[in-house]
Amino acid sequence: MSTENELFGAVDALLEQVAQDDLPDPAERKRLREAAGLSQAQIARALDARREAVGNWEAGRTEPRPPKRAAYARLLEGLAERFPAPPGAEPTTPPPAPADTVTAPEATPPPPPAAKTPAKTPAKKPTPAATATPRFENGPLAVIDVAADADGGEAMAYCVGGLILDVPAKSLAALVDWTLTEAHLGQPRLHRNGRDADPVLVLAPRALERYGLPAALSDEERRAGRLKDSHKVVKQLGRAELQLTQRGFGPWTRVFRDPEGSRRRCVQLCIPAWGALPVDEWDDKQSPQLPAIEPPDLARFLGTYAERVMTPRGTTAVTGLELMTALRPPTRAEKNEATGEYERAFNADALTQVYDVVPCEVPDEHPILKGVYARHHLRTPAEMLMEEPFDWCRDLTDDECMKPYLVGIDVNMAFAAAANGLNVGLNGPTHLTGNPAFDPSLPGSWLVDLSHVDLSRARINGRTVDGDRLPSPFTPKGTRPEGPAWYTTPTVAYAVELGFDVAPIEAYVRTASGRYLDGWYKRLRDAYVTTMADLGVATGMGDEEFLEAMARSKQMDPAMALLLKAIKATAKGGIGKLRQRNRGQVPYYEPWPALARETWRPDIRAAVLATVRIGMHRKMMKTAAAADVYPVAIATDCIVYPSTGPSPLDLLPYTSEGKPAPGTFRLGVSPGMVKHEGTQTVLWAESQFENHGGLFNIARNIKDGGPAADDGE
Repeated sequence: MSTENELFGAVDALLEQVAQDDLPDPAERKRLREAAGLSQAQIARALDARREAVGNWEAGRTEPRPPKRAAYARLLEGLAERFPAPPGAEPTTPPPAPADTVTAPEATPPPPPAAKTPAKTPAKKPTPAATATPRFENGPLAVIDVAADADGGEAMAYCVGGLILDVPAKSLAALVDWTLTEAHLGQPRLHRNGRDADPVLVLAPRALERYGLPAALSDEERRAGRLKDSHKVVKQLGRAELQLTQRGFGPWTRVFRDPEGSRRRCVQLCIPAWGALPVDEWDDKQSPQLPAIEPPDLARFLGTYAERVMTPRGTTAVTGLELMTALRPPTRAEKNEATGEYERAFNADALTQVYDVVPCEVPDEHPILKGVYARHHLRTPAEMLMEEPFDWCRDLTDDECMKPYLVGIDVNMAFAAAANGLNVGLNGPTHLTGNPAFDPSLPGSWLVDLSHVDLSRARINGRTVDGDRLPSPFTPKGTRPEGPAWYTTPTVAYAVELGFDVAPIEAYVRTASGRYLDGWYKRLRDAYVTTMADLGVATGMGDEEFLEAMARSKQMDPAMALLLKAIKATAKGGIGKLRQRNRGQVPYYEPWPALARETWRPDIRAAVLATVRIGMHRKMMKTAAAADVYPVAIATDCIVYPSTGPSPLDLLPYTSEGKPAPGTFRLGVSPGMVKHEGTQTVLWAESQFENHGGLFNIARNIKDGGPAADDGE
């Protein structure tokens, strides 16, 4: 016969089983706790749980698991007896479903990560339009951390919108499988022919320790960019039949299982402690913030980036390139009418394969140049396409020295703006010889002599412009060409626009073309403008209002300021990746991995950079014609003008109605418009010239002595 204790134990087991489906709704759980005057921390201590877990239970984001669930149910039952619901209140426990009815949990999409959430304070989940599938209801990514005071190191996943998930996984292999099966992380595809983004797990330092990973890579591992294959965690993944890509286990790691049907089963790991989020792309070099950021805020930062740009795939440059493919996938599924089966087909508006390269378009270390030039030969413009941004500075005239200020203006998102509407080649090159006629509709590279183009007394809108105070639009250094040189289609077309004859000697053109980068530009434009609005700078502002808002934005949300920097780095770095160079991966003249990509297209990068330079020159010409003001220095997308006052309003030309003169630089937040970069005195510039022997480009330090912009490489 059973003892009394055994009977009580059996009854308790039945009560626990019943309790699995017998909890009040989340709002009632919170009401009962508050009616009793209890805090979430008190309940957490009583149940040997975390306060965040109790908050999640009350918000309905997660449900308690045995054995805590039964104890929690018993607590709530006792509180309900002492603090009954007010008369007329709706019942808090949902009625059971009919016996033969199968119910599915209602999917609640994740919140937009734009609203700031204090650290460790769960927030309710609004419903964004960005994520409309239960498969990704918890957002694109999570930051994995371990509670410092948790017994045994309980892991938590901090998601967007303040959502916190309990992580039961005790090993890295288990963590990957939990992510694939239970976490509901990921992001829907950006194009119907693309693929959904893999979930990203950002591993905080305590999570590295929890899952057996080193806090930092050794010098040897850092040079290799990966853990040794003999590391215990790498072996553990192998025993679990999980696979790594050829890049191995590094700062950005892909861990995957074989696909299940057509569905990928891949998780991307991001390890900031190993350099996954470099300070020059994701952080503030003057005052780094990410190393000390709390997991909820890191999830908010990266989650907002994922929402507005895409789930990060590596560096901002890598993500910028991946965004092109995500928006213009190379292939699609097409039904074969004869067989009824779906087969892979190529999309006409995308980059679909690796084509032959053109000698003048490739960098010096490319295999195609092996044996063509001596090892340290410096190729000339007639041998190499040198379409780069402006890096130009000149001496000030006597009249300009009488003006007290130098004012720098900066073109917003110059690389992205130049990509908008740009016609680029989508197929392989066709070699044209025998002095072909120039065709502006054919993207490519043209060998042409533009040394005859004289802009010293150019006329714009009926007014004469002193072209000697302007850089030549045909060379990055602003010097006049000395003979035949390779140029992209936009550069040659600008010479025609200025009224000069062009006579190409030969060319490499692409006969299939399209505006491949338009969607990429629009995605980044919207991300940039939305983030600027978060910082208090909106479209449609008047010029004075815009400058005041820009000045205030520096004291606004630091996380949004970092996000803005990451968006700009994504645009610039994505263009640079189109001509990714050999960074020591292989010996000189040996193929490096980037050459195997369909998106290794140095001709497209050159066309974008040429368009940046040409667009700036066109506006400088019209500004000079409208107001007789001339730049004294340019560095990439920053132009410096002498000015009677310290503000751009003191130099930019306006019509009699108070509107910007047509075709000139315009203040504003949109890409292609300009903002105030910085102001220095003319005396400062003269001292810099004296100290640096005349080799100093003042445009690179006009912003509080700040660093120069890079060339998009």
